[in-house]
Amino acid sequence: MLLGAIVAAGVIWYAVFTSTKPAPPAVQQAADAQLVRQDSHRVTSPATEKAQLVEFLDFECESCRAAEPLVQELKNEYGDRITFVHRYFPLPGHRNSGTAALAVEAAAQQGKYEQMYAKMFETQPQWGEKKDSQAALFRTFAQDLGLDMNAYDAAVADEKTKDRIRKDVADGSALGVTGSPTFFLNGEKLVLNSEQEFRQKLTDAAK
Repeated sequence: MLLGAIVAAGVIWYAVFTSTKPAPPAVQQAADAQLVRQDSHRVTSPATEKAQLVEFLDFECESCRAAEPLVQELKNEYGDRITFVHRYFPLPGHRNSGTAALAVEAAAQQGKYEQMYAKMFETQPQWGEKKDSQAALFRTFAQDLGLDMNAYDAAVADEKTKDRIRKDVADGSALGVTGSPTFFLNGEKLVLNSEQEFRQKLTDAAK
C-alpha cells in the first residue's frame, strides 16, 4: 500500500548540521521534545481546529514522495478542520536530504515554503540517491521561484537555519520517530496499513 513502505533508520543524520552544535543528551531531548513548535510549518489554518496532523518528512525519501498525493488530497478535504503540520526529518542514508531541507527552509524565510516543498518532491527522481551535493540544483529552484538570491545564500549558510532543522530532528528522535514519513494525529503516533485506514482516522478526528 501507498503508506506501507516506511524507510527505517537507526541513527539520525546530522552531517550537514552538526558542525558547531552538539545534540543535547537523550534524556534532555526527551524532556524538551515538542510535537509542534511555534515556528513549525502549518500548511492549513482552519478557523475551528478539530485536530492536528504532524508529518515528519524527508525530501529524498521515496515513501514520502509516494504518500504526497494522498496527503495533499487529505489536506484539501480536511484542511478546514485539521491543521496539517510539516517537520523536517532528513535520514542518514540520504546524501542530499539535509541539503534539501536547508533549501526549503531558506525559501520559507522568503514566504515560499510550500512552493519549494512541492518542487523538491516533483523533482526527486532527478536528484534523489545522488552521491554528490545537489545544492547547486536546489539553488536553481530558488532562482526559478524568484527568490532574492543573496538572502537565499545567506540563509542556507546561516547557523540559525541549520539549527531550525536540527530542532525538528531532535524532537522527532525524542518522540520515537525512526523513519519517514511518520505521522502524529492529536499527539498519537500512527501505524498505518492502508490509505483507507488513514482516511478513516482523519474523518473521525475531524468530526
